[in-house]
Amino acid sequence: MVTLSTSAAHRHAIDLFRAATPEPTAPIGAWRDGFEALCATFPVADDARIEAIDLNGVAALKVTAVGVGDADGRAVLHFHSGGYVMGSARAYRNFAERLSRVCATPVVVPDYRLAPDHVYPAAVDDAMTAYRAMLDHHGADRLIVSGDSAGGGLAIAVLMAVRDAGLPLPLAGVAISPLLDLAGDGESSVTLDGIDPLINRVMIVEMGKVYIEDRDPRSHPLASPVWGQHHGLPPLFLTASDAEALRDDAVRLAAGVREEGGEVELVLAQGMVHIWTLFPFLPEADRSLDQIGRFVRGHFAKA
Repeated sequence: MVTLSTSAAHRHAIDLFRAATPEPTAPIGAWRDGFEALCATFPVADDARIEAIDLNGVAALKVTAVGVGDADGRAVLHFHSGGYVMGSARAYRNFAERLSRVCATPVVVPDYRLAPDHVYPAAVDDAMTAYRAMLDHHGADRLIVSGDSAGGGLAIAVLMAVRDAGLPLPLAGVAISPLLDLAGDGESSVTLDGIDPLINRVMIVEMGKVYIEDRDPRSHPLASPVWGQHHGLPPLFLTASDAEALRDDAVRLAAGVREEGGEVELVLAQGMVHIWTLFPFLPEADRSLDQIGRFVRGHFAKA
């Protein structure tokens, strides 16, 4: 039987999330304010370097942990979570600093446009604009793309769009608890529904509708990458909790990539909530980021 961790730190993460989450019928502004308030409780290291940059018209923050240089031109382009309706680069300063530290490279977090103000494909368009800017500045052999939750889905969508556009692919991709199927058709979205308080099938489908409106998710792989073609992608590191509704999004993508002869590492964390890596006080977050850091550093070392 799959269950959530009952550690004190894990319960604290759940309590923080619940306190920041409004009623389901609350306006989008309340959801955004709650998410920003949640992330504001995570301290940003005083010695982290945080720089506002412009990626061909897409605003972003470049976050560099202390002791990490950027003379070699390497970078991780990370897309934040928030179901395509909330989240920001500012909210992700703490996470980006921790990711920068384990990857030993600067992390760039774009502020892609959010629904319902800007519906699909606005987020993909902004993500591709950001990628092209990073490609021009860093080069494909010094660039890795990552993301978590909706940002994880966006990261995979970018890799598919880059492939289809014939652009140079980055060295690798990373996706944490990726939201890859806005139809919510993964088996875990049913069998694990209600176990994880951070996300459930209703949220997956209804928040997805805010982003893609009345489009069929299965017909729009850049919104639901699990329904796309999985050939020709760079090496991937996918991780999800074995107790979250989105578990099988990562599992299905891994299977699709392997069927096409691609390289993918899939790690299922035991008993964690959705995007547990966001919470800096969770020991499991440190362990997962260490795994991601090894993957990223390993691929940079091969370049």
